[in-house]
This record gives sequence, structure tokens and C-alpha cells, in this order.
Amino acid sequence: MHSILRGVAALFVATLLLFTAQVRAADPPKFNVEQLDQMLAPIALFPDALLSQVLMATTYPSDVSQAAEWAFANRSLKGDEAVKAVQDKPWDPSVQSLVAFPQVLAMLGEKPEWVQDLGDAFLAQPSDVMDSVQFLRSKARDTGNLSSNEQQIVNSEAAAPAPQTLVVTARPPPAQIITIAPANPQVVFVPIYNPVHVFGPWWHPLFPPFFFPPPVRWGFGWNPVSTAIWWGVGIGVTNALWGGVDWRRRNVNINVNQWNNINVNNRINSNNRNVNWDHNPGNRRGVPYRDANTRDRMQQNRLGDRGGRQEYRGREDQRAQARAALSDRVGAENLDREALRNIDRNQIPQRTPAGDRTSAGDRAAAIDRSQARDRVGNLDRSQVQDRASNIDRSQVRDRASTIDRSQAQERASNIDRSRVQDRAANIDRSQVQNRAVNVDRRQAQNRNASAARTNRDNALRGANDGRQTRQQIDRGRASQAAQRHNATPQRQSRVARPAGGAVAQRRNQ
Repeated sequence: MHSILRGVAALFVATLLLFTAQVRAADPPKFNVEQLDQMLAPIALFPDALLSQVLMATTYPSDVSQAAEWAFANRSLKGDEAVKAVQDKPWDPSVQSLVAFPQVLAMLGEKPEWVQDLGDAFLAQPSDVMDSVQFLRSKARDTGNLSSNEQQIVNSEAAAPAPQTLVVTARPPPAQIITIAPANPQVVFVPIYNPVHVFGPWWHPLFPPFFFPPPVRWGFGWNPVSTAIWWGVGIGVTNALWGGVDWRRRNVNINVNQWNNINVNNRINSNNRNVNWDHNPGNRRGVPYRDANTRDRMQQNRLGDRGGRQEYRGREDQRAQARAALSDRVGAENLDREALRNIDRNQIPQRTPAGDRTSAGDRAAAIDRSQARDRVGNLDRSQVQDRASNIDRSQVRDRASTIDRSQAQERASNIDRSRVQDRAANIDRSQVQNRAVNVDRRQAQNRNASAARTNRDNALRGANDGRQTRQQIDRGRASQAAQRHNATPQRQSRVARPAGGAVAQRRNQ
């Protein structure tokens, strides 16, 4: 029977492993360089902070779709005002931040499948995504379409040395890092452009770039012929732009101060000014991940190690755990303050009064005196004696001998006796005499007289009683006899001492 069960279990495990291998084998391959350039072309020239928030938001495609609909219905709102208006929405904060920039949501709402692919690529291949952005920026700069102007500041710096080992199918790391920031940090211009015009002739014929002109229904009124990049109207922001990019580590981060100023209901508790962003699987809204590796990694982050997300999301998980623990103790219904006010206090167990000695007596009776005796018996007195014997008395004598008696004498000699005499001379003896004069001696005399009468009455009490008189006489005789009896041995010892001494002298002779 056991062998049959073991065989069935082994067959089940083998089937499960085969099914898992088939599922993993069915996962789509990683995005190649051509696909990444195609997906990132429409947003590669966004300012770094806005680019980072777009990449974060695309990992939540369901929220992005809802935010695009809300932004279209509320086109009059933009900037910080729009972000504050969606604080009650269940969307991820990165998605909420994009309502400040209607042009961006208008673009993302046109092609939902592109949004999901872009988010999956960023989750599974963040380094490749960052390298593709830098490559596209270098192409735009080489064509003369990326430089500093009234809307933006473009800088470049040398990149880190390339690693010695390179992946054949991956693009080599960029030689330079190109950064883009708003010319005015509080006014953001979103660049709208046709990738074919900005980056030059496209180098991947099989993967032409995506181009999303602003939909007419949004009413942006852009002119596609005037310039390669259409800037539109600048959007004033104060805290809605809180993202950032660490190009050397090729990841995105969050400015904690600006985040907390705008996301008042979802603050980040951190002592650091910048923290790394971490994807929150709870806001995925059931949208499946593209590959098994990403799915397993995100599920592990959700069920196990939550360190990075706790820093990103604040302390919501800790508060939920504390609330659950309190619910187990007092009951879920008692977490409501109104319910606490309606509790019948007569049903609450009363504390034992402070004066209840029965409980104290029970505690005293419960003390195991045998244990106390055992502890006393187990005292090693030899150790105590050894400690006492180990005291270096010479050190004590040395300390006593080192006392400077001359200092004590000098202190005594330095006492100003004239001050003492002056204090004695300044005593007002008339006040002392007045106090003595004011003493009522009659009260003292009356007290002495009453005490004498009391003693006399005690001495004469029972004088007319013959029985008491005989008892007193008998006590006196017994006392005298005892004194004579005690005096007799003393006299004999006094007489015997010289005799004993003389006999001793004779013996010695």
C-alpha cells in the first residue's frame, strides 16, 4: 500500500514539474533592442522626473486606463490641483501623479497594450530600458533636436566604464549619460514629437516607432508642421513632480519630501531624502505579468520581504497588523469608538480592591519556604570567608596613614573664634530672661503636688487591711534572708583567698 502511494506521489510531482516546465517554456522571450527602441521612442525625451513617473505608472495598466478617463472628464484641472483631486482614488500614487499632465495621459490612453508592454519591460528589464532611453537621446542630440532651451536644460556626463563581459544580444552601455530637467523646476513642458522626425531615419524597419499625436477631442490644438517638437503650454507644479532617475544604477527613485507634500494620505516614513521605488503588486488589479520570473519575484515581494515596499508605501502594513492584533484582543466590534461608549461597564471584571488582604495572604501562603531554606543552605560560607581574608589590610592602613592631619588642624585653626564670640555676645539675654520669667511656676508646682498626693495614696493604700500588711512583712523578711544568704559565700571566699595563697606559696617553696 505504501509503495503504491509513493508511486502516485512521485507521478504527481513529475507531472507538476513537467507542467511547470511547459508553462515557463511558453513564456514569451525578453524584449529585444528593436522592440525597446520602438516602445520608448515616444517618451525618451521627457524630463527625467516625468519619465520616471511614467515608467512607474505603466506597471499598473488598469489604473492608467481609469486615470486617462478621469483626466479627459476633468480637462480643466492640471498640476498639483488635479493630483489633490484624485487622492481618494484607489490608484497607485504614480498613476495619480500623471493627472497633473493631461498630455501624457492622452497619449497613454490611446494604446493600452503599449502601456502594458512598456510596464512589463520596465519590471523585467530595467537596465535595458534605461540603456534604450540613453541611446534614443543620443540619436536626437546628433540630429540637432535635443538641446537646452527655454523649456528644458540638457546636460551630458561621462558614463561608467563598460563591463568587460558583454551580452551579445544586448546593446552596449552608453558612453555618455544625457539628463533632461525643466528650465524652471515649477513649470513643466511635455514634449510632443514624431519620432521619425526627431531621431532621424528609423534604423529598425521591422519595428517602426509609435507616434501618438494629441487626440482632437482633448482640444490641445497642436501644430505638427511648425517644429520637430511641440511644447504646448507649460504646467505649473510644486510637488506633483517627485520622481528621479539614477542613471548609473539604472533605476528610479522618489524624492520623499515632495512625495509627502502631495500624497498626504500615503506618506513615506524615511529619514533619507531619496528612496528607491519598488513595485506594489497589490495595485496590479489582477493584470497578469508577462513572464513567470517576474510573477514569482513580485509574489515573493508581496508575501515575504516587504522592506522596500514598506519604505515606499509608508507603514500601512504595520498599521493593519496592529489593528488586527487589537481586534483579536478586544473584538472587532469594539474597535469602533461609538461601540466603546455603549459598553455596559457592569459587565467589565472589577479589579481587586487595594485593601483585600485575603489575596495578599494567599500569596504569602503560596511562598515555598523550603526553597528559601535551600537557598540559605546553599550559601558557600567559605567564599565569604575567602573574600574577607583577601581584604588587604595594609592598603587600609596605608590609606589611614596618608590622611593629611595637618589639613584638618589647619581647618580647625582657621575657624574664626571671634565670630563665634560675636554670635554669643549678640544673644539677647533679656529675651531668655523674659521667657524664663513668663514661665508659669504655679502649673509646675501644682503638677508636683498632685504627683506627691498620688504617691502617698499609693503608699498608704491597703494600710487598714491586715492581710495585705502580713504579706508585705513576709516579703520584707524573705528579702532580708536572701540578702544574708547571698552575702555568706562572699565572706567565705574572701577569707579563703589568703589561705589558698599561703598554701600555694608553701607548695612553691
